[in-house]
Amino acid sequence: MRCFLTLLLAALALVAQPPSPAYIPQTRFSSGQDVQPTYEGWLRNSDGTFTMVFGYLNRNYKEELSIPPGPDNNVEPGGPDRGQPTYFVPRRQAFLFKVQVPKDWGQQKELIWTITAHGRTEKAFGQLTPEEEITERMIMTRGGLTRGEDDPNQPPTISVAPVDRATAAAPVTLTALVTDDGLPKPRLAAQHASSNAPGQSNGSSSRPAGRLTVTWLEYRGPAKVTFDHAGPMPVSEGKAVATAHFEQPGTYVLRATANDGQLSTRADFTITVR
Repeated sequence: MRCFLTLLLAALALVAQPPSPAYIPQTRFSSGQDVQPTYEGWLRNSDGTFTMVFGYLNRNYKEELSIPPGPDNNVEPGGPDRGQPTYFVPRRQAFLFKVQVPKDWGQQKELIWTITAHGRTEKAFGQLTPEEEITERMIMTRGGLTRGEDDPNQPPTISVAPVDRATAAAPVTLTALVTDDGLPKPRLAAQHASSNAPGQSNGSSSRPAGRLTVTWLEYRGPAKVTFDHAGPMPVSEGKAVATAHFEQPGTYVLRATANDGQLSTRADFTITVR
């Protein structure tokens, strides 16, 4: 009996203890947090030069930040403007932009991307260390595993049709033009899947799961761009059409990304909104 009571008291004591910090959920902040630039690795170019690749983590879950090139958003040496993003959507955006450096760069020299937001400064340091070498195929899969150079699947191609006129007073139609080799072969949805399942029309039992899609992202801009269909949206007859609403006039860079289910390709589109 005494043994039973001892075990019971020990169990009650464990229940009464607060949870371990490892199990306490992390606080999510909608706004007020900073942006962490990230160094993704480097590419070896055929001409002997190198390309460093960066991304970012906007720690906010809702707030989007516009930070133009300058003291609060700079890449050095050679900056402050080296083509980095100036508009930061929430959370992680990997393998986002590239900076080419010369043949004689060396392993010790650093390319530094600095971002200051909400009074906090964060830096990413790019170096040509051997363990950080990556390939274009890794970028196309966002760091996922690939079959390498022997993979017959080729990435899609994408471009954006010109826009005649864009104003902040009216929605703007954006048309992405996409071609692909048809690989990987689409998987068929289950015969008895719900008619409301993603990627499947009502009454269809043979629509492909994981179709060719396009996603839109604001890469640069003075204010928020809202997309009616940011994506991923399916490509139909070589096109994916989205509608964009611009909060204010200015010059924007929008990025359209085509994905075939494994590999992706990006196209940047500069638009002046009046």
